[in-house]
Amino acid sequence: MAKPAPAPAKKAPWDARYAGAVPHTLAYYGKCMFAGVLSCGLTHFAVTPLDNVKCNMQVSPDKFKGLGQGLKLISSTQGNAMLFKGWLPTLLGYSAQGCFKFGLYEYFKDFYSNLAGEDNYYKYRGLIYVAGSASAEFFADIALCPMEMVKVKVQTSPAGTFPAEFGPALAAMQARKQELRFPFGSLKALWGRQIPYTVAKFFFFEKTVEAFYTHVFTLPKEQYSKPMQLGITFASGYIAGVICAIVSHPADNLVSQMGKDSNKGKGFGQMANELGAKYLFTKGLATRILMIGTLTGLQWWIYDTFKTVCGMGTTGGAVKKH
Repeated sequence: MAKPAPAPAKKAPWDARYAGAVPHTLAYYGKCMFAGVLSCGLTHFAVTPLDNVKCNMQVSPDKFKGLGQGLKLISSTQGNAMLFKGWLPTLLGYSAQGCFKFGLYEYFKDFYSNLAGEDNYYKYRGLIYVAGSASAEFFADIALCPMEMVKVKVQTSPAGTFPAEFGPALAAMQARKQELRFPFGSLKALWGRQIPYTVAKFFFFEKTVEAFYTHVFTLPKEQYSKPMQLGITFASGYIAGVICAIVSHPADNLVSQMGKDSNKGKGFGQMANELGAKYLFTKGLATRILMIGTLTGLQWWIYDTFKTVCGMGTTGGAVKKH
């Protein structure tokens, strides 16, 4: 009597973590978190002078009327070293933010892809980018908020009215924590600024990379040199950054306003009404577009460079239909 044919082996359920060339293990997520530290910490530190002028343009528009004029004013009245005023809370805060922004994005992108399933993740990939980046930024802003509050207070306080050095500034924030709402008084405004910013940053980056590899560089991504791939990464990041700056600018203005003594105790709604829509949407915008476009392009370039060195490849590419 013939033996019955063996039952076909069960197909392992689809898992987004193992769908690509590089498995997304805990070690992978850990490397992405460290790449995020380098990406955000170093770039925000590098543009501290621009950030200094941008914050002061928002808080003291009568004195700071433009980027060039603002840089000269700080240099002539406070000294060249004060162009980097607030550099340490900037470096610490944005390193912590980058750790969670990029590392958790990779995790949540896989998480939401698995919720959608193999048949739906291509169709709904845009929503997955949005949900993954918003979820990651929620936690990233909690890590950023204390240092962001110190940075803004240091950068926007008139000379001699608040410590410029990190240690004394942190101690002053702690001593006046009820008055200044330290350390999480800016968190809602940060969420209002950073979540739309990060959603735009990741969504438009992923879509721009996909468009480049689908319509311009149509060979398989692996056939292009690493410098070419990283060039595409930078260009996609810069385009995404310009959109980010516009989307998140009103909330960025409100975060800057919180460092102003005359706004103590005011809610965000009251400050927004007093400033008006035109001010919120336009004051300091050109400087911020220059800063954020360059910043975002460099962030993605540093992030993908680290991933490439670790053998993890660059982010994104042409997406195959399922």
